[in-house]
Amino acid sequence: MQNTNTSRGMRKPHSSSNYSKSPSLRTGANSSRPMSRRSPVQSGGFSKPAFSDRKSASRPSYGNSLRGGSSHSSASSHSNSSRPSYSGGGSSSSSSYRGGGSSYSKRPSSGGNAFGGRNRNRGGSSSSGGGRGKGRGERIDASRFINKVVSVEVEEVFKPRHQFIDFAIEPKLKEAIVGKGYVTPTPIQDEAIPKVLEGRDIVGIANTGTGKTAAFLIPLINKVIKNPNEQAIIIVPTRELAIQIEDELRGFTKNLKIFSVCCVGGAPIGKQISQLKYKNNFIIGTPGRLKDLIARKMINLQAFQSIVLDEADQMLDMGFIDDMRFIMAGMPKVRHTLFFSATLSPAIEKLINDFLNNPVRISVKTRDTSKNIDQDVIHLRRGEEKIDVLHDLLNQPGLTKVLIFGKTKHGVEKLSKVLTQKGFKSESIHGDKRHSQRQQALRMFKSNQVQILVATDVAARGLDIPDVSHVINFDIPATYDDYVHRIGRTGRGNKKGIALTLIG
Repeated sequence: MQNTNTSRGMRKPHSSSNYSKSPSLRTGANSSRPMSRRSPVQSGGFSKPAFSDRKSASRPSYGNSLRGGSSHSSASSHSNSSRPSYSGGGSSSSSSYRGGGSSYSKRPSSGGNAFGGRNRNRGGSSSSGGGRGKGRGERIDASRFINKVVSVEVEEVFKPRHQFIDFAIEPKLKEAIVGKGYVTPTPIQDEAIPKVLEGRDIVGIANTGTGKTAAFLIPLINKVIKNPNEQAIIIVPTRELAIQIEDELRGFTKNLKIFSVCCVGGAPIGKQISQLKYKNNFIIGTPGRLKDLIARKMINLQAFQSIVLDEADQMLDMGFIDDMRFIMAGMPKVRHTLFFSATLSPAIEKLINDFLNNPVRISVKTRDTSKNIDQDVIHLRRGEEKIDVLHDLLNQPGLTKVLIFGKTKHGVEKLSKVLTQKGFKSESIHGDKRHSQRQQALRMFKSNQVQILVATDVAARGLDIPDVSHVINFDIPATYDDYVHRIGRTGRGNKKGIALTLIG
């Protein structure tokens, strides 16, 4: 993971007070930043399911109604097709995927305990493979997985009160924003940026994929431009989200001599320690690794004036509450605190009261899930194997870039391997994979080198993966909030997407 800019080697030594380091922490040789130009300082074998001897039924087609980017209100427009198709409204044909409680007709199987069998845990607790928290679950009504996108001729268009050039930010930052092609802020950006610029604490709630990251990065970058000694720490639940935020930060700060380091678990801590010897305006990381570096006296929290907790509810769900309290306790009493999330449960209201000072609450969320996502369920019949239903589904046209979610790390890895054996280009991402392996899988999926990414919920929070045509819940999520974040990987911005949940 690269964390340096081309101009980093020219930065001058920072003279602020810092912790002393033990010799065991000296890893300058591993640093990608030139040590000679400046003195170090402290910065703030899968068994295929058996089949019966009965002759298999003809395999149905998913149909053109699911082609990415199109409207998916119904399959009735394909009724003249010679192949059966996905029926969004509930066709009575037994040879089609039918939403709302009907079945996918395919050849029968012997059933049993083979991989991909019937899911008897309908939303129960499970290990997501992404955190340290205990499994938690809730019973989710399957009807909540169904929502048909309806095409309308006239759609209400959001009218922002500001343009980016209207914000009270430095000209250099405005140029960078225009350079990225940004003109009109999203609702959360339109509401939050002016308040953050005023120095107010924020609790921001918005649907996933609506630009929360820029909503806090832009005003914080502006603070650093005005005062180069300004430092901010950004805490997120997963390493993938941390890396994504740093990439977006770099996009805004190119040639502005603003520096950052990404501190996440699973990546070599020695390199992070080396980078922390230099002054960084932004430290972006996961709670566990940040706590470790603070304990090693490599991060002095008293030097940070601003703190962001992104996807705060997920960090609590993943069991990071003690780490978060530890970090917040080390921050100055007078600080700028920002909470951003797509969901914000009542359970963390006490933390908001503890951590924030008279916050402005901003909610631009009109519904739990994006209106651009066509949601439906696929019910398995008795004896059917989910792996075979999935196989037939993936062979249908329109499934160009598919994110599949599983319940456990072991199950996700196994499913990815099986799909590869069946001829699909598939990769997996879960907590048991090394940092470099997870990043490689993400890069291959983003760049369309593979069609399918199989993931635990570790990939569901905040990641911006372009042009995901379909999200498939191979396993039912533990909670409805998890479902919201899973399917939020498709239908982002103004694009259409499809989410399917296998039930049975």
